[in-house]
Amino acid sequence: MDPKDTVFKRFQTAARDYPENTMLMAKNGKSDFTSYSYKECYELVEQAGTGLHVLGVKRGDHIGIISDNRYEWLLSDLGILGLGAIDIPRGSDSTDEEIAFILAHADCKASFVENTAQLKKIEKHLDKLPLLKTIILFDDAKINEGKHSNLEVISFQQLCAKGAAALEKNRSFFDDEVQQGCADDIATIIYTSGTTGEPKGVLLPHRSFIFQLERIYDYIPAGPGDMFISVLPAWHSFERAVEYIIINVAATIGYSKPLGAVMLPDMAVLKPHWMASVPRIWESVRSAVVRNAAQAGGVKKALFYFFLAVGESHAALRNLFKGFTPEFSKRSRPLDIAFSAIPLLLLTPFKLLGDVLVFSALKKKLGGRFKAGISGGGALPPYVDRFFQAAGIQLLEGYGLTETGPVLSVRKFLKPVSATIGPILPDVEWRIVDAAGEEVPQGHKGVLMVKSPQIMDGYYKRQEATDAVLKDGWLDTGDLAISTVHGELKIVGRAKETIVLLGGENIEPVPIEDKLLQSDLITQVMVLGQDQKFLGALIVPDLSKVEEMAKTKNIGYFESGELLSLPEIQEQFHDEIQRLVNPKNGFKPFERIFRFYLLSKEFEVGRELTHTLKLKRNVIEDIYAKEIKQIFSKSQG
Repeated sequence: MDPKDTVFKRFQTAARDYPENTMLMAKNGKSDFTSYSYKECYELVEQAGTGLHVLGVKRGDHIGIISDNRYEWLLSDLGILGLGAIDIPRGSDSTDEEIAFILAHADCKASFVENTAQLKKIEKHLDKLPLLKTIILFDDAKINEGKHSNLEVISFQQLCAKGAAALEKNRSFFDDEVQQGCADDIATIIYTSGTTGEPKGVLLPHRSFIFQLERIYDYIPAGPGDMFISVLPAWHSFERAVEYIIINVAATIGYSKPLGAVMLPDMAVLKPHWMASVPRIWESVRSAVVRNAAQAGGVKKALFYFFLAVGESHAALRNLFKGFTPEFSKRSRPLDIAFSAIPLLLLTPFKLLGDVLVFSALKKKLGGRFKAGISGGGALPPYVDRFFQAAGIQLLEGYGLTETGPVLSVRKFLKPVSATIGPILPDVEWRIVDAAGEEVPQGHKGVLMVKSPQIMDGYYKRQEATDAVLKDGWLDTGDLAISTVHGELKIVGRAKETIVLLGGENIEPVPIEDKLLQSDLITQVMVLGQDQKFLGALIVPDLSKVEEMAKTKNIGYFESGELLSLPEIQEQFHDEIQRLVNPKNGFKPFERIFRFYLLSKEFEVGRELTHTLKLKRNVIEDIYAKEIKQIFSKSQG
């Protein structure tokens, strides 16, 4: 790695070599996409960065970005990095308390915000933000330049105008600043989503992203002109790394939203080659397809389920034949080939027919030239993985943490070993250890430890928290993993999420939750049982399905919420849970759910869920303490 390399210099090279390539496509309140070339974007970035300097921002200063995805987000990010400052990003769905905490803790002297709604959030807490002097608004429809509640408030367009005027006087200013940057400079402070406790600011240097850029294309072979549709929040480390992966090779980012009604029409327009998303989005796509098939009924429904079963069997045999089946213990390749060849050959005509009759419509909805999806930010449920393999749509499951910038591994496009997160990136040291810190044998479960130049420099102003996870250059990921014979990894849970029953049984809740989410009746679920005799679960049901059930059974009711306590409905959920989680499906007897509580309200982002839709388990336990007590009450039958 060149010690003078930076993320911005990579962008600068792409803009110089591919000036006419489309860099960004965004709507920003419009109905149609507007395209921006690398040349146009570079000019705007240069103006924005120089404009910040005019406002008094200098190398090393901390600048907030409070906004959802839009083209100005990335331009502001790059302008900050080019100037040598450090950005602190967060989404517009954050609460005013959360935004105030982050901007104050990070010592921000200026901040970009999406709109006046975000400005008002900040204004409520100005007494906690003594360093904050300037706000730059992306949406300038209702503001004029000047003082606003003791803040200088200007629009992004006005910022660029200031930069353009300064560049006319000193054309080389911004480039001179860019050349001062180096790989060890801090690029960003990304605050963790806070699944436990208050958010921690992760200090990520430019080298963290550069390290990945020099290794990732053997895994994800993206190139100039490829189209990526972006649906994840740009502030999150996963999306952030993906966007740098895109602009590093002069590919295109098309901004959309993670809503089927928006995303699927946008895919028809953008015709993406790639999409990076969290497991929940892929799960939603699968659920929509299955739901439509079920509603069609009759022959269409029967054909769908028949060809889905054919597709899953064909994919399993193909994986075995090609060596894409994970080997947690040594297998015989000749035997695998011999065992799979003839059944694979026999199933192929049915698979091809299913592609035409069933799955071609899904591929068309994805734009017609989709190469692969990249799933990260959480474990991809096995049933979702199998569904997309059956449909002939490749998903590359990846893995990483904000503390690693984040990409540590991903399935290889040309060798996608199923049910794994692929091999760790080259030049990353890793080991799997037991509770005593001793390395476990291959095929055994333990905590994953990693050592790499991409690892964070620590948590901002949190040395104790840094020391708790980072020792002698080794980062404790907190994730439980198993290694295959060939070095691919499978993540099997979180060390801190492991439930220990009174009998001493250790249980990973995520595989149980993933299995329960296969049910059309269940929208969200959290498994419980720490220090209890048995497992329980908080379940958020699909109320529309519950209402359908009530009509079928002729159950009278006034409001859907009251249905959840009725014995007939409770019995239906009990039967569904026992059908899914039982020894026949690979679960141990003590992993069965004995009691549950049906919640009438969905878990919400920012409350029970992180911004990447992970469960905030400690928060949920606090909010639903009364309901949890009922689950484990001795008086309950």
